[in-house]
Amino acid sequence: MNLDHLQLFRDIAQTRSISRGAALNAVSQSAASQHLQEVERQLDVQLVDRSVRPLKLTQAGRLYHDFCREVLKLRQQFDVDLEGLQGKVEGVCRIASIYSIGLSEMTCLEAHFAERFPQAELKVDYLRPEKVYDAVLNDRADLGLVSYPEATKDVRVTPWREERMVVALAPAHPLASRAVITAADLQDREFIGFDDELPISREVKRFLREAGVDVRQVHHFDNIQSMKEAVAMGSGISILPEPILQRDIDEGRLIAVPLEAPGLKRPLGILQPRRRKSNRATQSFLHLLVDGDGGAAQPAPVAEPAMV
Repeated sequence: MNLDHLQLFRDIAQTRSISRGAALNAVSQSAASQHLQEVERQLDVQLVDRSVRPLKLTQAGRLYHDFCREVLKLRQQFDVDLEGLQGKVEGVCRIASIYSIGLSEMTCLEAHFAERFPQAELKVDYLRPEKVYDAVLNDRADLGLVSYPEATKDVRVTPWREERMVVALAPAHPLASRAVITAADLQDREFIGFDDELPISREVKRFLREAGVDVRQVHHFDNIQSMKEAVAMGSGISILPEPILQRDIDEGRLIAVPLEAPGLKRPLGILQPRRRKSNRATQSFLHLLVDGDGGAAQPAPVAEPAMV
């Protein structure tokens, strides 16, 4: 049992998928499945219920997941603390982020980081998703913040969190007064979608397809800000990450209604290069992100499109 194996199970548990957990750790689904079976054999317990989709942890699986998380957190804290003994947290942490994460998160995170590590510095670039991977891979960024993260042989992924997807509507829309919206309620509705090449587009289409629902897509965009504007103008409805809508909801421009069927979420992850050692500033910022102790981030004023 090593740290890589603990991380693999943690990611399988958090994504509730062997294939997605394997992808996050750049191993094959077969290798991940074999490892899971081997751990169950060694512990003489069943860790996951394979009869349901997505996978569900058993009681023993939840205990083992908690163990994995605590060990990995302690190791990360140990690494940061050990480097702290060698001197103050200094240097620059270069962040490449997609717009829809950066705009809603970074103001609060930068302030908290500056308060804790005044001699360190954050430099943030907002990029399209493929450019974030490129920046991390080619040493133009120390960390990348993306949705639907995918590990490669050169880039590793740390899962960050999952955002609930909700139905976004103009306040005057007939469905805006609903407490929840069913998939059937979306049938034949005018719909604002994502560009086809984006992972979030594939997930929304999969959800609609599995629900047996056809919508009439009237517009499609590669950024969330344009989608929100189209919805606010009454051009149609959309399915979007709930946190990115909060400012518009507070201003009365949009309404967000939960879907009756749970499970449609946007996963967020942190990219790191596999073969490059992180400086103290980068490790400290990563620790802040993963621990979630940066405080509740408030949406920042929207200055640029929110690329997904």
